[in-house]
Amino acid sequence: MADLSPKSVVEAWVKAFNRGDFDAIASFYGDNAVNHQVPEKPIVGRTAIRLMFETEFSAVAMTCIVENIFEDGEWAILEWRDPLGLRGCGFFHIVADKIHFQRGYWDKLTFLRQHGLPLPLV
Repeated sequence: MADLSPKSVVEAWVKAFNRGDFDAIASFYGDNAVNHQVPEKPIVGRTAIRLMFETEFSAVAMTCIVENIFEDGEWAILEWRDPLGLRGCGFFHIVADKIHFQRGYWDKLTFLRQHGLPLPLV
């Protein structure tokens, strides 16, 4: 990739996500990137982010249906839904075609229930 807009990077990231290709997904992140899905602890580093996606895709099939992608400078904002009706958004800070920071907001309890996964103990 060279000189892509943040929106273009996120569009390509979504395509890799929807293929369940965790190697391709990881290639979009900088070496020391941070992926913070708000219901979880932040994951730091491309290798750890790749492992996170590999683990998640081995547990459930996930699909990201883009509702909107907005761009402002080095940032792209993704509004998404999945086929089961879960909605969320992600904020991506992108420098030199690499994601350096990502934060995602979505309802973990709804996700777990929709996929028949164990609920966390309180």
